[in-house]
Amino acid sequence: MSDDGLPVVSPPFDADEPGQADTADAPRVAGVLLAAGTSSRFGDDNKLLATVDGEPVVRRAARTLVDAGVNPVVVVVGYEADRVRDAVADLPVRVAVNDAYEAGQSTSVRTGIGALGDTDASGDVDAAVIALGDMPLVDSATVETLIAAYAAGAGDALAAAYDGDRGNPVVFDRRFFDRLVAVDGDVGGREILLAGDASALVAVDDPGVRRDVDRPEDLPEGR
Repeated sequence: MSDDGLPVVSPPFDADEPGQADTADAPRVAGVLLAAGTSSRFGDDNKLLATVDGEPVVRRAARTLVDAGVNPVVVVVGYEADRVRDAVADLPVRVAVNDAYEAGQSTSVRTGIGALGDTDASGDVDAAVIALGDMPLVDSATVETLIAAYAAGAGDALAAAYDGDRGNPVVFDRRFFDRLVAVDGDVGGREILLAGDASALVAVDDPGVRRDVDRPEDLPEGR
């Protein structure tokens, strides 16, 4: 049990269970990348456009979802929308603009979940991975592990955890979509995760799930 009171589940998850990714019943999991914030603590520059190994932070975060096979992927932009859009323009993602981004993260969640229904490739989405655009060090294998845990029935709301500490991204079953759209303020889906009756943390060997970029010193050395 974590400090949040959520159970912690660990891979591997049984690939023979119904709903695993290699079966006809595999769940359809979409991705929503929240990339609309103002970078207020980063200084004059937009943190999402800073680079890690020559790649913009936001592009690296979006590529993590793409590389994990999540489809469709919606990138929610707001602050400096055109510049952020350009940073992910060569990736197979759909961009949704959140004009109310200054009202908090929940508005980006609302925009992203709403955009899933407008995406031609959305089909019948069973769940969505919600990831943060300022977390460029999350490994695509971590996203794959979260999806495998969801497919195996580990929970309907699952967050990645490193050393027992909750991080991001988070997978939400579609039964939470209406509640995610209704959340207010700057909390995103955290309250839904913590209060859920089928929520859990998925243990991963990935410190990137706990590392976001708020200030220039948060960028990896040697960038």
